[in-house]
Order: sequence, then C-alpha cells, then structure tokens
Amino acid sequence: MNNYQSKKKPVIKFLFIGCGTMTVLVVAMMIGVSVWLFSGPEDIEMTAYHPFRSTTAKEQYLKLYDKRAKKWPVDSQTRSVDTSYGQTFVRMSGPVGAPPLVLLHGAGGNSLQWMPNIEALSQRYRVYAVDNIYDYGRSIYTKIIKDPDDIVNWLDELFSALELGNNINLIGLSYGGWLTSQYALRFPDRLAKIVLLAPAGTVLPIRLEWIMRAVLCLVPHRYFTKSFMYWLLEDLATKDEASRIILDEEVDATLVRIRSFKPSRLVNPTVLADEELNNIKVPALYLVGEHEKIYSAQKAIQRLHKVAPHIEAKVIPNAGHDLTIVQTDMVNTRILEFLKQL
Repeated sequence: MNNYQSKKKPVIKFLFIGCGTMTVLVVAMMIGVSVWLFSGPEDIEMTAYHPFRSTTAKEQYLKLYDKRAKKWPVDSQTRSVDTSYGQTFVRMSGPVGAPPLVLLHGAGGNSLQWMPNIEALSQRYRVYAVDNIYDYGRSIYTKIIKDPDDIVNWLDELFSALELGNNINLIGLSYGGWLTSQYALRFPDRLAKIVLLAPAGTVLPIRLEWIMRAVLCLVPHRYFTKSFMYWLLEDLATKDEASRIILDEEVDATLVRIRSFKPSRLVNPTVLADEELNNIKVPALYLVGEHEKIYSAQKAIQRLHKVAPHIEAKVIPNAGHDLTIVQTDMVNTRILEFLKQL
C-alpha cells in the first residue's frame, strides 16, 4: 500500500462517519417534524396558568402581548367568548352595525398580525380579529382540537355566540386561509364572501424545504428562528431598515411565544381535492405573493384556474408570505374592491 492510499483510508472513514452522523440527524429531525405536525397532547392539565408553561411564563407573555396591542391603530373593544372548546379572545373594531368581517391569523401567531390592515378594513366593516383557540394568543382552550371538524365547529360556535348572523365576510391568512376554506365547505350558508391570503395547504402541498427549515425552529434559539423567518419573509427582510426592525421584533416575539406556551398541535392543513375546490360556492378571492415560499404561486394560480375558475385568483407582485405587510395598500385595495362587488 502506498503513502497516498494509507492517507486516503482515514479520510474516507471520516467522511463515512460524518455522512452517517448527518443522516441520523436528518432522520431524527424528520421524525421530530412528523411529531410536531401530526401529534399533540392526549389530555389537558387545567392549571391556573393554562395554556402557559408556568405563572411566570403567562405573566411575561401577556405583558408583551398587551404592550404590542397598544399599537393597534384604531379604537377597539375586546371580548372573551365562551364556546364548548374554551374561551376565545376577540378584538372588535369598526362601526357597530356595519357588515361583519372576521379575520383569522396565521399559525404561530395571533390577531395582532392584522395590525397593518385593520385601519383600512374597519372603515366600512365591523371587524372581528380572532385569536385562534389553539394558538399563541389570549384564547384558552379546554378541549383538544383533533381534526378539521373540531376547529370548524369551534369557529361556528364563536360566530353564533357573537351573533354574527348568516352574512359573514371571512378572511384568513396562511393557516387561517386553510381554516376559512374548511368553514366555507361546511357552512356556506353563513357566509357572504371569503378571502384566502396565501392559505397553507388548501391549493398545493407545503414544500419539503419549508418543513426542513421549520423543524429547526424546534430548537429554541434565536439563530434558527431568525434564519427561518428571514427566509420565509424575504421581501420584508430586504425591503428597508424599518422593515428589518419589524421583522427582528417579530423574531423575538416568536421566541417568547414558543418558550411561554405548553406544547400543542394545530390540525394539519390539508390540500383540497379538485371536487372540494370546485364546491366552494361562496364568492372567493385568492391572493398569493409572487415570491411565496410554502408552494409555487404560479402553480397554485394555474390549478385554481383549471379546477375552480369561479375563484378569483390574483398574484401580488414583490411579495411572498409577507404580502399583507410589504404590499399592505395593494392587498387592502384588492380585498375591499372584492367585498363591495355585487
């Protein structure tokens, strides 16, 4: 054996061990994300601080929540509404007696996500910005949400408790968009119009790249959270310094949420079959940023045009999953024009 071959063996051995280790890590991460996406607690420990990890975590998070809520740009009232699934926190803005408009936020957030849009939307509508019963807000769940029927039934109970009647305009962002589509399939008679803003799943499967990046956020360290959010919200991250400050604040707030709440699992957002998309008979508007990362905006539009041409589908330029922030005026205008159409 020559000198080159003797040196080559340790290198090959090192690479083999290294690749093997990386494979184990990747498999472990995929198992972890499967658990994260598809499983959750089987029962609920109803402590005085539920759904938070501790009394201290509850105090710290609500202090941050209330501090951010002070930036809500219009007058509002809040209410905690009882349902069979727990108490739902709702922030109401706009003229009393105006047509109802309900806002459903994205996963891992709360109703404060609508801060850039609320001023425009609440001028002619009575807007109800909801904290999802099973997410990082002021709502408190008392029953496990196991499937789409559960979460849709919760929403229907909420609408009844709020006495919204059967002429509701419903807007959902990301996960809220998927939930909006599910509600439209089950309770179309209660809706006037719906708007789907970059809905998770619904039209196309979520990309594997998103899953691989998101799973790293299970590590509660700012580096991983920032890396994921800067990638997902790239247009916001590269717009200007003020936008980067907003994004950094959201990174920090997301970390506080993850560290404050007990683990829970949202119902997995599914892709609707052709027949289901075609069966959405409520007038619907679909908006997606041209740089969307969770799936291809262009392929999503193509599928809707093919299987559900009655759904008005538009691409928002120079935006991705952050379309409601980086193109606020354009998105607001599109929504309001659609809602006022006869």
